[in-house]
Amino acid sequence: MGQIREYEGEGIVVRYDVRRCIHAEECVHGLPDVFDPERRPWIDAGAAPADRIAAVVCQCPTGALSFERTDGGPAEPVMPHNQIRVEANGPLYVSGDVELTLPDGDVQRETRIALCRCGDSKIKPYCDNTHLETGFTAPAFLGESKLREEESEEEQTSLRLSLSPNGSIRMLGPVTIVAGDSEPQTGSRGFLCRCGQSQNKPYCDGSHKRVGFEAL
Repeated sequence: MGQIREYEGEGIVVRYDVRRCIHAEECVHGLPDVFDPERRPWIDAGAAPADRIAAVVCQCPTGALSFERTDGGPAEPVMPHNQIRVEANGPLYVSGDVELTLPDGDVQRETRIALCRCGDSKIKPYCDNTHLETGFTAPAFLGESKLREEESEEEQTSLRLSLSPNGSIRMLGPVTIVAGDSEPQTGSRGFLCRCGQSQNKPYCDGSHKRVGFEAL
């Protein structure tokens, strides 16, 4: 999805998905010679070694930045543990080995995603910073855990996310959810709120039915 632009340097191609960028600026702080929003083009993939650029790209929490090595260098490593981090008044940052099934049935393999939790993003399920416009307020806090352990004969390492029409995000696979000073919560099955109205965030409590939330 999105409008993807490519920037080629020595041994690396950096890809930028415009729509998924919410200006977390990890890239700007990490390697300002390469990533400069005041410059056009704003990415100069020839301004640093490929290894350094790849390392900084991996810090982008939304997946808006990705890379391909053309020099035989290593691809992006997949984190050994799946994690969802609750951002205060903002999105859910997901990292790890992630399979995201979109409304059209397309399955995206991801390592980094920012998921909307205010309910108003125009590119659901991804965050697009609409929470800033609407004044969405929700602390970095974990409510009562609704995670469960999924019984399975075969061990699953990926985190599978799918969308319930007009409802929640279904999680299946090992995951740790963290937020601020809350004690981390772990499990392998659960449902995340995406309407923004749950009283037990980040988990779904059925509020989407009460408020008439609509989203594929």
